[in-house]
Order: sequence, then structure tokens, then C-alpha cells
Amino acid sequence: MNYELSRLGISDLNAMQQDMFGTARKGSSVVLLSPTGSGKTLAYLLPLLQKLDAKSDNLQALVIVPSRELAIQTVDVARRLCSELRACACYGGRPTMEEHQLMRGLRPHLVAATPGRLLDHLQKGNLLADNVRTLVIDEFDKSLELGFREQMQGIISLLPSVQQRILLSATDTDDIPAFVGTRDYVRLNFLDEENDDRISLRLVKSPEKDKLQTLYCLLCTLGTQKSLVFVGYRESVERVGSFLEKQGIMADIFHGGMEQRDRERALYRFMNSSANVLVSTDLASRGLDITAVDNIIHYHLPLNEEACTHRNGRTARWDMKGSAYFILGPEEQLPDYISLTLSKEEGALFTLPTHVPPPAKPLWVTLYIGKGKKDKISRGDIVGFLTKQGGLESSQIGRIDVLPHWSYVAVERAISHELLNRIKGFKIKGQKTIYAIAGH
Repeated sequence: MNYELSRLGISDLNAMQQDMFGTARKGSSVVLLSPTGSGKTLAYLLPLLQKLDAKSDNLQALVIVPSRELAIQTVDVARRLCSELRACACYGGRPTMEEHQLMRGLRPHLVAATPGRLLDHLQKGNLLADNVRTLVIDEFDKSLELGFREQMQGIISLLPSVQQRILLSATDTDDIPAFVGTRDYVRLNFLDEENDDRISLRLVKSPEKDKLQTLYCLLCTLGTQKSLVFVGYRESVERVGSFLEKQGIMADIFHGGMEQRDRERALYRFMNSSANVLVSTDLASRGLDITAVDNIIHYHLPLNEEACTHRNGRTARWDMKGSAYFILGPEEQLPDYISLTLSKEEGALFTLPTHVPPPAKPLWVTLYIGKGKKDKISRGDIVGFLTKQGGLESSQIGRIDVLPHWSYVAVERAISHELLNRIKGFKIKGQKTIYAIAGH
């Protein structure tokens, strides 16, 4: 299959991607260790796409991921790279039968799936794996954790024809279970090449055990920058998010206990800059390729060095820079692996100003359109509708995400209510639907 890097706005591959491309295209099994944000998804997809047969109706490659968000993201990148590719994502939280029907009609070349859902499809015969030659395990340190191992072992036992295995992670580990397969891996380790200068580490001291006010002051100081706040528990996510909203901060929340649709909406609002702040558990620390996150804020300290690495990896992605702030209460201390890094950096202690006004509201809001891919709606259809019926200029339309049953579009906040009045009652591509502002 042919691919086009320009579809992703990329002209050149970095050193890691070039090395991975040359190794994987030979058919070698690979363990790739590379920092978060360095482009590992693209690194394995490029040689993989070259091997797939566009004329075949057989499933030829499987990508196992630890979360639904990463499954969706993987398929999105693959489709944008190659128009010939038929790919789909499978994950929990929606009916298995719905996915089965989708796959029967699509006849995918590639499937990206979470372990439990993939095992279910394989055991039921919804996916036929006889022609799967390539198996990719993304975030393999997470996918092969104790809770997933039984599922993973079951999956691999049902893949009789795998010839190439590709394992990827942002943290080093030698713990690759024997059931995964061959021991003849080519090991590519780029972790030592991570440029720490891309992330500025800062310590923020809270005078009170309850750090809400300190967090609020920090976010006001950071202004309209995009900030991802990590907390330790779902209940804390709700509490912090509610507090910030009452203070006028445009914040959304994200955790595994939320309804899938609400989680999805929060993520897309943050990705398209309709919300300045996303408050999340460590669920958001892996697999989310959110561009231009300026700051990571550790409201609760990470559980270990690995968790810290994945959290901080949400900023300074590719060749961009970012900052990580650690908020400490009166009785808290930084773990050694963090304090050693901080001690090398001048100005690591970040002192908050006394009085800072709340940040301005984001330039964008998210427009919900109640039609999506299954209704044959495309990004071009949405742009055409908003410019013709809504009277918008192209500069007033931001990121567009077309999902199976609905779509999200970033539009300028200043004209959003006028836009709703203009398009109310109008059909999009001949179909009547709902238009609404999602969130704030």
C-alpha cells in the first residue's frame, strides 16, 4: 500500500522512525523503546502499510492497545496515511454485535483493539486470524500487566500465522513473557536520547494540605495555555473539576468511570482547544496524542517513576517544548527520582504571584452535529455546510472530528450563538439533525 506523510503534515522522519522503518521492513521482530511523543505509532505503521495487500479482503495485521482512545487514534492515523487501507477499532463500552456488523461490511486489513474485546471477537469467530502475519503490541508494558496477561495469552494462542511481532513502549523493561513468541527480537532503544531540555520541571508549594486554591492560582498564572492536570482518584477528578468550574476556569474532566460519550466529548473539547484545562486520572497519561499541551500539572504525585514518565510525556511531544509542575502540600516531599532532576535546574521553585485574574475564555467552542461517518458525513461536508448555511469563513472553523454517529467541530466562540440561529432547522447533506454547543 502507498502512504502519504503529507496527510499528517509531516515531511521528514526522525532518527528513531528511520531506524524502525529500515529494521521492520525486513520482517524482523522488534522491541522499540522510545520516549512518549516521539512518533512510535507512525514508526511502525509505515513499514506495516508497505506489507499489506490492498486487493485482499483478509485481515492481515493486529494492533493490541491498552485503551479505547489509543485504538481509535491508531486507526485514525493509519487511515489518514493511506486511503487504500480498511481499518477499524474495537474496544469495550459499545455492543460487540455492532462491531461485528461493521467488520463484516468493511473487511478490514488492520484492526486495533483492546485485549478483552479482541479476545472476544477471536473466540466467537468474528475475526478470522489465519492471514494475520504481523502482531503489534503498543504500550506493551501496560498490555502485558498481570491483569491483561491471561487475555493476551489467549489472543496469541489464536494467531497461528504471525511471523513478525512489534512491541513498543516508552519505558524500559525486560519482562516479555514467553507466550508472546520469538526471543529473536531486534532491540531499538532510544530512551537515552530523550532531550530533558524540552521539559522544564517546576516545584509549586501549597501552604495548605488542600491544594485547590494553589492549583487555581497556578492555572490563572498560566493563563490560556493548555494544561493537563493529573490527580490520583476518580472522586478527586470530580472534586477538582467542579471547583475549577465554579471559579470560572474552562476545565473538563476525564476518567474511566465516566460514560463513554461524556469522556469522548471532554477529550475532543480539550484537543480542539475549546477547554484550557483537562483534569484526569492516569488514564490520560498513555496513548493520547494531544498536540500542543503546554503544561502537565501533578496535583497528586505520580505513583512511581514510570507513571511520571508517561504523564510528562503528554507535553513536549515531537520537537515541541513544555513544562511540568509538581504541587506539594506542607507534609509532602518529592520522590528521589524527581528531586534529583529538579536539583540540577535553576529556578525550579515556582513562586505564584499574589493576585492574578482568571484566564480569558478560549477562542473556540465545540459545535455538536448529530450526524457522523455512518450517515456518510465527511469533514468536507461539514466545512461546506458551515460556510454556506452558517456564513462562516474558513478561518472561523477549527478542528473537525467526524465520529461514527456524530461530529464535533471547533468554531469561534464569538460567533457560536449566531451560528446556531443560522443553521437551526437546516439539513446537512440532505439529513435533518441536531446542532448544539457541547460543554461550556
